[in-house]
Amino acid sequence: MGLEDDPFDWRSTKDGQVLVSRGGRTVTTIRGGAAGRLLAKLERADEHETQHLLARATGNYKRGNERA
Repeated sequence: MGLEDDPFDWRSTKDGQVLVSRGGRTVTTIRGGAAGRLLAKLERADEHETQHLLARATGNYKRGNERA
């Protein structure tokens, strides 16, 4: 099960927070300057890059068991 099978989803709130969810459940909330920087990157990113940005933001990235 990877990012293709179970992708991250995100939405921004009025107060500038970014809510990142996966499988219909919110996994993290990013606030403040980090949220602003992430939003700027997400606006320029394609779908593949978006998934990697969201994975990094949640800390669910490179656990050592990935295969090429």
